[in-house]
Amino acid sequence: MYKLSISETKYKTPVFKKNQPDDSFKYQPLPTPAGQYPYHMSLAEIVTDPPENKMVFHMVGDTGSVRNPSFQKLVVAQMLRHFKENGSEADDPQFLYHLGDVVYNFGEASEYQKQFFTPYEWYPAPIVAIAGNHDSEVNPDSRPYKSLDAFTAVFCDTKRRTVPFSGGAGRKSMNQPNVYWTLETPLATIIGLHSNTPKFGIVTEEQREWFRQELRSADKLRPEKAVIVCIHHSPYSADINHGSSIPMIEFLEAAFAETGVKPDVVFSGHVHNYQRMEKQYADGDKVLFIVAGGGGYDELHPVASEDDDRFTNDNPLFKDVDLMNFCDDKHGFLKVEIERTDNGMKICGEYYSIPHEEEIDSDDPAVLADSFCINLNR
Repeated sequence: MYKLSISETKYKTPVFKKNQPDDSFKYQPLPTPAGQYPYHMSLAEIVTDPPENKMVFHMVGDTGSVRNPSFQKLVVAQMLRHFKENGSEADDPQFLYHLGDVVYNFGEASEYQKQFFTPYEWYPAPIVAIAGNHDSEVNPDSRPYKSLDAFTAVFCDTKRRTVPFSGGAGRKSMNQPNVYWTLETPLATIIGLHSNTPKFGIVTEEQREWFRQELRSADKLRPEKAVIVCIHHSPYSADINHGSSIPMIEFLEAAFAETGVKPDVVFSGHVHNYQRMEKQYADGDKVLFIVAGGGGYDELHPVASEDDDRFTNDNPLFKDVDLMNFCDDKHGFLKVEIERTDNGMKICGEYYSIPHEEEIDSDDPAVLADSFCINLNR
């Protein structure tokens, strides 16, 4: 297996970007939910005969691109290689979970055909999503529309149908019940959060209470089901563009402490690279925080160097959080497997990076850049 080495000059912990202005004024009101509280959707609604003992799915974030869509197309082409690659449909991904920023820069309906429907035209599985900050933005220079109008038409429709601005694409709208919602599967409860438009995210009190209830409900299904949390804004990061989101760390960690429930893994996007962080809690629990935001936007975000005085890791919130591995110079995607075995449940992930010099129809496969396995014995 190909392993990335962590340079001696790179941070090995989360970092905070100094002197960041407060842009909380960018917060956008949330749309009316398409479904009923508590906003659950079963995998059985979109996948025929969901697997009971092994579930495989792709995960990727920040795929949209205004300037150069070639990287997005390369990532999709490599994901397509995972379907029936070994002649076994059991190992095919059953769906793709998008971690947000489907469309840049302002979530406009006019950009969805070019940035989403055309690139994913041949992707054979359903695609579900949480919204990113760019999906939630509103372009002040365009015809008036509300935040997330296009996103909800594509992903949170009341029934599945052709999307009017898809260019007649065969991919129908998805019927997720809300912009924050839970995907129920036979092997995992996947809680998807909405962190809005500001650079470091905002979560309303209403969503906070919903999240606490979802954690408690998901915990009752253990050990038969894993607990996964997805949020667009990365809580912990060592990159030079965003750095860690203190508001999202405080939000998540408060919910974990208040409920006494921690997820098995937290996935996020927003940062345009791959990072695998591990947090060691005082009670002995360990939780992985995975960033997978290198899905296609042409600008990647390098991990910060220790001598870069724009950043610091001097923050008590970063205590016992370590950067285990990263890929910050190539785009890529995750393949996640959740399996029930005689020895219990496990979540395994593989991050594949794409060589940037290849053509879309190249025979060269993506490179396995990192892998991890979590044995669910909590």
